[in-house]
Amino acid sequence: MNEIINTLEACPIVPVYYHADPDTCIKALELAYRTGIRVFEFVNRGEQAQKNFEILKAYRDSHLKGMSLGVGTIKNKEQAELFLSIGADFIVSPIVLEEIAEAAHQANKPWIPGTMTPTEIELASRLGAAVNKIFPANILGTQYIKAIKPLFPELKFMVTGGIPADFTQIKTWYDAGVFAVGLGSLPLNHPDEEQNIQAIIKSVIQLRKGK
Repeated sequence: MNEIINTLEACPIVPVYYHADPDTCIKALELAYRTGIRVFEFVNRGEQAQKNFEILKAYRDSHLKGMSLGVGTIKNKEQAELFLSIGADFIVSPIVLEEIAEAAHQANKPWIPGTMTPTEIELASRLGAAVNKIFPANILGTQYIKAIKPLFPELKFMVTGGIPADFTQIKTWYDAGVFAVGLGSLPLNHPDEEQNIQAIIKSVIQLRKGK
């Protein structure tokens, strides 16, 4: 489980991505890898999610050494067990549910649950969450992180939801004390944006090194 934490420590930007077309998914994963991203969340939000994840995992195994590939939007034990059985490196859920935690722990894989309140954060921690995902980040804001972090100084927080792919805005979250940022806004379907994405990733990595 520490492998994911160590990878996020080195590059704390996580794309949150789904597309129904498998070739488009592969191109997005490739682009993310080229820009220096090493943790990728493919979300379980469409009919092709399982099939496309299997295709992505096979491609990752053959071509993208060092890329951690997990699945998000896991809402029950059955979904967790399914994606873990086909090779998910980690599980992300929008909710705190003990049965999902148990499935991840039995597979010895990290579980990142969505939390909002102090009670949810504490419960997730007791259930063994590797990282707390604060969601929706754009509603709660950086001031919420600044207020909640002193209550849980030992915990790691990832924020997801409505955060633009803009270094200046991303930096405000790291300044507030988060460990990682999930971005559904990275333009991974646009190869012409690769240099801009790479510039953001490099700046974030340098920011992390400076902490």
